Amino acid sequence: MYKSIYFSILLAMIFSGCKTTESGNNTNDIEKNSKQSIEDDILNKCILAHGGEKYKTAKYSFEFRKKQYSFRNNGDQYEYKVSSTKDGVTSINTLNNLGLTRVVNGKKLSLDEKQINGFSGALNSVIYFATLPYKLQDAAVNKKYIGETTIKDKPYHILQITFDEVGGGKDHDDQFYYWINKDNFQIDYLAYNYQVNNGGVRFRSAYNPRKIDGVIFQDYVNYKAEVGTPLADLPKLFEQDQLKKLSLIETEKVRQIQ
Repeated sequence: MYKSIYFSILLAMIFSGCKTTESGNNTNDIEKNSKQSIEDDILNKCILAHGGEKYKTAKYSFEFRKKQYSFRNNGDQYEYKVSSTKDGVTSINTLNNLGLTRVVNGKKLSLDEKQINGFSGALNSVIYFATLPYKLQDAAVNKKYIGETTIKDKPYHILQITFDEVGGGKDHDDQFYYWINKDNFQIDYLAYNYQVNNGGVRFRSAYNPRKIDGVIFQDYVNYKAEVGTPLADLPKLFEQDQLKKLSLIETEKVRQIQ
């Protein structure tokens, strides 16, 4: 009888130990989820500051480098368009949930896969940057909270963004940093590295923010750093005027459309 009682107590201790281990795993999961919520919380506040729910049904047009762009969002449905005229030839590229079409002087062209990927990537990239941070909530986006810093005496949250290979596009290997103003949760700076054409590192400083029908649009000064420069080092190099100015990223004549 005593042996039976002792054996029952021993089993209870063993199972109790198992529960403790399981609880420990749950604690780790909670800590992991809590850490994840930091990224989500900051990004959600950032999206809200730039336009929030208005992005879901946003319809705008703008001019970028002498080309006319437009985007129409309707929940999960979208349509991006770019048109340009050169030497009497007018081309219109349209990208939506069904794919890409290209029309030149009123005639729809048949495109191979390389052409489709090229035109789609170029159009998607312009809309992506024009509507930041809206697309950072896509399923293929991976977010990581890096910490806090100051740039020109202003406090910032730092988010690292990477992409899954599936759904992340042909440039899924690119890595981004976003410096989000702690006071108003707007993106003041961003940086990225890319791997194509022997790679490169870019840093952008936002200027001319303006709210148009509830959505913020802003322009950027585009800077270059040496290949291999860690993205975390770029703000300090920027403050020290050690970055080379390349270009201006300007979205002009922004207006809401039907």
